[in-house]
Amino acid sequence: MQTKQIKKLLAVSAFAAMFSAFGVQAQTAQSMTNQSAAGTPNLTGKTAADGTVNNTSSQGMEDRSAQTGQGMTHADSAKSHTGMQTSGASGAAGATGSGAANLSAADKKAINDMALANMAEVETGKLALSKSQNADVKTFAQQMIDDHGKALGEVQALAQSKGVTLPTELDPKHKAVSAKLEKLSGDAFDKEYMKSVGVADHKATHAKLQAGSKNAKDPDVKALATKLMPTVEQHLKAAQQMTSAKSGTTSGK
Repeated sequence: MQTKQIKKLLAVSAFAAMFSAFGVQAQTAQSMTNQSAAGTPNLTGKTAADGTVNNTSSQGMEDRSAQTGQGMTHADSAKSHTGMQTSGASGAAGATGSGAANLSAADKKAINDMALANMAEVETGKLALSKSQNADVKTFAQQMIDDHGKALGEVQALAQSKGVTLPTELDPKHKAVSAKLEKLSGDAFDKEYMKSVGVADHKATHAKLQAGSKNAKDPDVKALATKLMPTVEQHLKAAQQMTSAKSGTTSGK
């Protein structure tokens, strides 16, 4: 009897052990399934185990697409703006070029002549201030610097508006006058300065301005030549009076 009871107890124990093992395996499998559902990222946008939709991947693609599109828009806008600026610059250059092309050769020469005359008066005036010892000559020279310096600025503004390139140095004739004056001093300098610059140069300049005021085809060139004439006339009269006076270049007043 005892042997049969022992066998029954062993059988029951074995069965219980098997049932317990089966239960552990079932719990392990369920746990792994839950972990897979919860831990594995859903990159395709499909429904997850909890019923939600994970759109991380698709949202990221949309964000990058939007950023790329915005970047292209800014680049296109900048390119368009640059194109407008280039076009505007080309238009301005074309306007300048057409202004120069519309001027006659005589009008261009009139502008150049006015520039050279004023440049020469300023340069020789500075030379007279540094070399002359005569008060009247120095006063005349300072007036040349002031008046012709102002006139030169007006000529330069006109040339720029018309697209005309002015000379940057004196022509051979005016260079020769300056070179001659450089070698003189004292009364000899004063006499030569008033004769060559004060009288001769102003006569030549007045004649050119008078021709420009009558013959220039461009109204702006004509107007400037007319405007500058009275000042040159005043300079010429002052120089003639100084050279005719006995003490004009020798008194040192």
